[in-house]
Amino acid sequence: MPENIAQSLRIHREDRDNFNLAKFPTSCLSGYSDHADYLEKLGALRQILAERQERLYASQERALLVVLQAMDTAGKDGVIEHVLSGMNPQGVEVTCFKRPSETELGHSYLWRHDGALPARGKIGVWNRSHYEEVGVVRVHPEYLAARGIDPEDATKRFWNQRLDEIKHWERTQASNGIEIVKIFLHISKAEQAQRLLDRIEDPKKHWKFRVADLAERERWKEYMHAYGAAIAATSTKFAPWYVVPADDKSNARLAVAQILEHHLSDDALDLPKMSAEDLRKLPGIRRELMRELQAHR
Repeated sequence: MPENIAQSLRIHREDRDNFNLAKFPTSCLSGYSDHADYLEKLGALRQILAERQERLYASQERALLVVLQAMDTAGKDGVIEHVLSGMNPQGVEVTCFKRPSETELGHSYLWRHDGALPARGKIGVWNRSHYEEVGVVRVHPEYLAARGIDPEDATKRFWNQRLDEIKHWERTQASNGIEIVKIFLHISKAEQAQRLLDRIEDPKKHWKFRVADLAERERWKEYMHAYGAAIAATSTKFAPWYVVPADDKSNARLAVAQILEHHLSDDALDLPKMSAEDLRKLPGIRRELMRELQAHR
């Protein structure tokens, strides 16, 4: 795994015209030598992320939105658990977007996402996102009927328009202080089969298994096309996409941690400064506190 993982996995403008998600690698050189090395490296990255999250929270200058998108079993939950667990829960908001409710279906497809945006100083993590509307819904256009849209109208032009709407929506958030980082955890169909088998064979994992997942596997090529088109159309300077090879869960977690480290740069996080007047008061306040402590000893 190259040191500058954020740049090597980022989808740039020059990549978009010929981007083919189905041909993108699902594995890469290992970023660790053994499990102990993995834990050490992940621990070091988590410490850096925790410190930088504290600076983000204290500065109240901007927010970070992390979008996690993937096929089933790719490891989104594991990334949230292992990469972000070292952060202060007060500064991190995780939102898992399930199938839209009746109320949500009565509004624009972006309506429910507006309400989940992180405030300044916070990190928002979306487990699935508005990209379901150009991924799952593109593969299943019949879902559009619940929004009053005729599935027959879901032509290539329709999807291109929706992708343009998403791109403009993300630009609006970026111009209002929300930095957006989008990560697609990319696994192979064979690796997904192995993970589904693991869920079947381990009774403790049965709760994760859904028979419906098997039907979706039959449409793998359609999903690769839909998500590939979305990534190519919406990877921008203000809301970049990173495609992370995810056949190796540990490697993927290290990669995501490095990407977040890159976006939580120290250079962009200034701690609030105390006013000159308050600074002048500090010696007196310190003396009062010291006297109080001494009186209780």
